Amino acid sequence: LQRDLEEVRELLAKATRKRLRDVLMAEKLKLELEIKNQSPPKPKDGAEEEKLSLGGYTVKINNYGWDQSDKFIKIYISLNGVQKLPVENVQVNFTERSFDLLVKNLNGKNYTMTFNNLLKPISVEGSSRKIKTDMVLVMCRKKREEKWDCLTQVEKESKDKENAAYDTSDPSEGLMNLLKKMYAEGDDEMKRTINKAWVESREKQSKGDIPMDI
Repeated sequence: LQRDLEEVRELLAKATRKRLRDVLMAEKLKLELEIKNQSPPKPKDGAEEEKLSLGGYTVKINNYGWDQSDKFIKIYISLNGVQKLPVENVQVNFTERSFDLLVKNLNGKNYTMTFNNLLKPISVEGSSRKIKTDMVLVMCRKKREEKWDCLTQVEKESKDKENAAYDTSDPSEGLMNLLKKMYAEGDDEMKRTINKAWVESREKQSKGDIPMDI
């Protein structure tokens, strides 16, 4: 993050266009806020190093499920046999906008998962973890009882950018952008359907049946 911030500052110093400067300034403020919100890394003592080494190598967890209630964000992580571990081998550290999960020595491996920049603040004291059969449930207590649209700020910004890309005052342009997105993400059948519709619309336009190219 610090290196990103330094590069943004360099670009900002060179930028002359107002629009570009505004974008870079927004990115600079965002990075500064992320760096400020990050908790400083805790130095590992000898005991922690030894515990981590017990499980051999470390695997980063990428698959999970989640849902929410009025009071909690619930993250479900499937790990076969996790219920057989000593409870101290399953650790979760919470901050107001993040949490780290560490599962030690499960079938000869360590497992980790980190969530940074949660969408909204959580209560550290009210958050916890539960060990179930083949699953760890991380319970993040919301500070405010409100619905979350996604888990992290990064996900929200990604969705906002995607929506903005297809939000246009020109209906024909908006339709074209939507068709491009559907084509890029669709399967072979979807691509064939869109291609057929495109050919038919071009034929109608060439005959003067429709005035607008869709």
